[in-house]
Amino acid sequence: MEHIMKLNPSPFQKIQSGKKTIELRLYDKKRKKIQIGDYIRFINTDNLSETLVAEVVNLFVFDCFAELYRKLPLLECGYTEQNVKTASPKDMEEYYSKELQEQYGVVGIQIKLL
Repeated sequence: MEHIMKLNPSPFQKIQSGKKTIELRLYDKKRKKIQIGDYIRFINTDNLSETLVAEVVNLFVFDCFAELYRKLPLLECGYTEQNVKTASPKDMEEYYSKELQEQYGVVGIQIKLL
């Protein structure tokens, strides 16, 4: 099965370059349909004709981003050597409120670019 996800230019480029191999999302109804072996087509929000396809190789489900940040390698989640020391679960609250995290949980989707 193929899933579609939009990405801002920075994470899109990090996946494209192989620096980001875990995509962080809310574990909502749409993400609960994703299974290992499925494919995700990422669309660059700045250029909708620019896409990447990746295979889902693992799913890491947590109650909240604080737990995810303690357990997963943040350098694979889009952080760099320059900013990983200041990485915080609060960074994800820009996209997903604490209330949404409590309602749905969160997921780290480990991918392999095709």
